[in-house]
Amino acid sequence: MYQLEEPTYFYYLLVIPAMLVLFIGVLWWKKRKQKQFASKELFDKLSPEKSTFKSVLKFSFLAIAIALIIISLVNPKMGTKLETVKREGVDIVFALDVSKSMLAEDIAPSRLAKAKQIITKIIDNLGSDRVGIVVYAGNSYPLLPITTDHAAAKMFLQNANPDMVSSQGTAINEAIEKSITFFDDNEQTNRYLFVVSDGEDHGENALSAVEKATKEGIKVFTIGVGTEKGAPIPIKKDGTVVSYKKDSKGEVVITQLNPKILGEIASAGKGSYIDGNKTQKAIDYVNNLISKANKTEFDAKQFSDYKSQFQWFIGFGLLFLLFDTFLLEKKTKWIQKLNLFNQTKN
Repeated sequence: MYQLEEPTYFYYLLVIPAMLVLFIGVLWWKKRKQKQFASKELFDKLSPEKSTFKSVLKFSFLAIAIALIIISLVNPKMGTKLETVKREGVDIVFALDVSKSMLAEDIAPSRLAKAKQIITKIIDNLGSDRVGIVVYAGNSYPLLPITTDHAAAKMFLQNANPDMVSSQGTAINEAIEKSITFFDDNEQTNRYLFVVSDGEDHGENALSAVEKATKEGIKVFTIGVGTEKGAPIPIKKDGTVVSYKKDSKGEVVITQLNPKILGEIASAGKGSYIDGNKTQKAIDYVNNLISKANKTEFDAKQFSDYKSQFQWFIGFGLLFLLFDTFLLEKKTKWIQKLNLFNQTKN
């Protein structure tokens, strides 16, 4: 196995074909000028030690040296170096409400955008803690299994939208039950579930799901986004509001934050209700909570790392440069004595 640290340097290898074309051109030009000066037989007598083969060999050494030095710039990494990595932290799962009501804009730019902002900033402040994400509306969908890859978590989070879930509603109970399956480490002592929602149109079995979570040692917190005054749910086309969602009677639906049910869920889950409208306070509360939690070693594994091998290529490159420098273009005497081509002496 190998890795290439800077593969873009391979483009510099194009200089070698250019050098070859130039070398062949110079040889051809020399031969042409030699013919104008004297016949081949006379020129061989005038410079008997001149060797075309040595010229080709010198060029080959130079080309090989340049190629090896360029490869050293690429820095191939080969072989493996084993290290033990130990991580300590807590497991955190975010259950994000992506129902249509989260599109309401009573909290700028929208409830859903505000929820994503809160989660993203919480993730930014995590250490080696693991994080997972579940999205839900009328049913739940596992967006990202629990992982230490915080960059991936934020990337997946930004793509969360109501179209990911087939049915509408706010099935908090199903989201909680799905989140429970994310906590797969029985030795983990600190497990946190954060339900981020406006709490509207909640399922009837939310509290029973919370009870199940607490039995698994999971603390459930809720983060509410939206206002109790409420706002209509916009219907947009190409980013522009063209209408608002209406009920069966043709009246505009007003969606409202339901802090009561969110508070009940948090209380049953041995957690707290957090006002997400006060963004920084919510983030600080969660970060303070996690920083004070006892960290459990949940990962101790070996991973492979690649060792740089550029020094070998530089070494051999310099060696071929020395060959090119000290190799003369004259014929070697002992080879001349062998008379490999049965040349007759005059």
